[in-house]
Amino acid sequence: MNTFTLTTPVALLVFNRPETTARVFAAIREAKPPQLLVVADGPRSGRPDDVQKCAEVRRIVEQVDWPCTVLQDYADVNFGCKMRVSSGLDWVFSKVEEAIILEDDCLPDPTFFRFCQEMLALYRHDERIMMISGTNLLGEWKSTVQSYHFSNNGGIWGWASWHRAWQYYDVNMSLWWEPASRLKVSDVLGGGSRFRRRAIEFDRAAAGKVDTWDYQWSFVQLLRSGLTVVSAVNLVSNIGFNVDATHTVNPRTVYAGLPTFPCRFPLNINLLAAVDHDYDAAVLKLAQSERPLLLKIADFFRQIRGYLPLRKYRLL
Repeated sequence: MNTFTLTTPVALLVFNRPETTARVFAAIREAKPPQLLVVADGPRSGRPDDVQKCAEVRRIVEQVDWPCTVLQDYADVNFGCKMRVSSGLDWVFSKVEEAIILEDDCLPDPTFFRFCQEMLALYRHDERIMMISGTNLLGEWKSTVQSYHFSNNGGIWGWASWHRAWQYYDVNMSLWWEPASRLKVSDVLGGGSRFRRRAIEFDRAAAGKVDTWDYQWSFVQLLRSGLTVVSAVNLVSNIGFNVDATHTVNPRTVYAGLPTFPCRFPLNINLLAAVDHDYDAAVLKLAQSERPLLLKIADFFRQIRGYLPLRKYRLL
């Protein structure tokens, strides 16, 4: 008999995708959180179809038929992924001390909510832990001997965190340009290709060349040597890979619609909080195998152009 009761607030980030939103909202409705915080972006200028789609999405997420306090942060105009998600999460963590976070295309297994809630409680006051992730891009990792592990690579397709961690977030990544920050990130990642790959991503994000918010979140975690708790089995499937997506447009990638598996309870608690470097290496290898050849070539030349001058900081 399942006696679990969800007591943790849930934040839902939505935009203009009624079909995926309806499926994710149905999963939230089954979990019945006592507090639902909805962050919605507004329609894009020159896209009249967005007006109807955004209105339909908001109609869907307002169908709360269980005891629940609903808070809404609706944008009248379009801010884009970077500013809408970052400002929305600033708002979420100004309202609650901890939250489970889902986007409108991230469909969770029912056990995702319990996993996040128990991990949030267990590591609530542990400053080393900055994030709980239900995303396991490998599908499963040592799941016969553990319930979760620690990583430097936290997936944001279904996650949870605390105000105490999010308070360090800076959407502009102003500290990235300081040599000491790069040295710290390089040290945490072990230098070499792992650092160079992240540095390319961080350069683009800090320069405002990419409309995203998650590189900034990864950066602050690395800068503070923060750890992510990752479920031993994948608990969230991204169902939004198609041409209508902002970033997840390739439906043939291995990441599209990853199968989910139920988490087993009671959880096996890890007494040692240390990064599983084998897991992180396997995730990096998978990411590299999925990267198109032309982008790999572009990365190579960015490394030559951008990071040879940093030898004096011992980054290579």
